[in-house]
Amino acid sequence: MLRLAAAVVSSFLLVVASVACGQANSPGGHGQHSETVTASSDTSVPSGPVLAIEGMGFSSLGPVAPGTEITIVNNDEVEHSVTSRTKGLFDVHVEGKGRATLTAPEESGEYAFYCLYHPAMLGTLTVR
Repeated sequence: MLRLAAAVVSSFLLVVASVACGQANSPGGHGQHSETVTASSDTSVPSGPVLAIEGMGFSSLGPVAPGTEITIVNNDEVEHSVTSRTKGLFDVHVEGKGRATLTAPEESGEYAFYCLYHPAMLGTLTVR
């Protein structure tokens, strides 16, 4: 009986920790345009540039033209974001195993971004 109680408590703590990770740095109130995209069963191959998220990191993405639509594919089990360091420029949230799109800024330049939920995840979007 004691083992059963310990297993139930362990399972509960794992669920609470998983939920807390996704909500600890909730984007609410940051004044940025944000979008949360749920998991998609779409398995088609994107036709344009792809920013993949896998292993708690962003893939490299070559330069894109201004206004290009970029497909974000989150291969991890947890929610991530692609959030611009320039406040209000872009903030796209993608649930685990989900997809989303991001439209590149109209101005040429280099735009640093990170994951709001996992701030050690860093990347740069180059627009030419």
